[in-house]
Amino acid sequence: MHSSIEKYIHYFLKLNRGFNKGLGYAPHKPILLLSVINLIQKRLITSNRIFITPELVLTFKEIWKKLVDTPHTENFALPFFHLKSEPFWNLVTYNGLDNLLTSSKSIKSFKTLKDNIAFAEIDKELFTLISDSLNSTIFIQVLLDTYFPATKEYYFLSEHNSTEQQIEIQILNDPKEQYQSHIKELRDKLDKEEFEEEIFVRGGLFKRMIPKIYNNTCCVSGMKIETSKSIQMIDACHIIPFRTSLDDTIPNGISLSPNLHRAFDRGLLTINKDYIVRISPEVKESDSVYSISQFDGFKISLPKEPKWYPSIESLTWHNQKIFIL
Repeated sequence: MHSSIEKYIHYFLKLNRGFNKGLGYAPHKPILLLSVINLIQKRLITSNRIFITPELVLTFKEIWKKLVDTPHTENFALPFFHLKSEPFWNLVTYNGLDNLLTSSKSIKSFKTLKDNIAFAEIDKELFTLISDSLNSTIFIQVLLDTYFPATKEYYFLSEHNSTEQQIEIQILNDPKEQYQSHIKELRDKLDKEEFEEEIFVRGGLFKRMIPKIYNNTCCVSGMKIETSKSIQMIDACHIIPFRTSLDDTIPNGISLSPNLHRAFDRGLLTINKDYIVRISPEVKESDSVYSISQFDGFKISLPKEPKWYPSIESLTWHNQKIFIL
């Protein structure tokens, strides 16, 4: 076996894990490593930089559900932060926050993790090894055999109705009131950390699904940019912000280019009940091909399915509460 693989197998076998007399050793680190390997296999992670994405959090949750048979609390932030004690995992903070990495304090909150940690870096050598399907299979088997011998067979079971699929169906098909009611139930049922992770995942799926519904096209300008990479240039925009509406359903969203998204959020642009664009009289622009005033009076492009058209109720709210007259 290649010496590099042996080195990382040794690291994986000797993970520093928390211990509790009542619960035993914490499963969080191996679950997160399995999640990272899974997304590298799927080409959803394409470099040695590991960002905090909805896909990674979802994968962590799904693998946890399959493998963990102890009463440990599912918490994504803990392993993402504490893997820094392993020789192959390095955290990169936002500017000026490096003291977090030398502090004795632990980041336990998902919000604190997102606010302070830009991404993690694994060794480039390790990323290259995992990118090879044979090597990744070896790493997965090592983690399963070492940390989950009693449940390892469940790892390979396919999910016909995964958490991701369930949430996508809700976003696509649930009436607004039903979706809002479900979010309130989750808020009451889940602890704070689990609820923060849940909302992050749902928001990420909303951001992924809205551009698809609009064919990756800005519904106002018609701008469409597609690449062979998973790079998204069209934004998903909540008509009524989620913090106000608790609504991630498709009719509470539109697809906009980044500049028009900003104008919409700041009330410089709105869309009326006839799906006609209106520009605020406060907008003063020079004559330019990039002006937003040129779209005044335009009818927006709409999804193929009428049930996904922007909600008239939501648009009216934006007209009255946000638009600057």
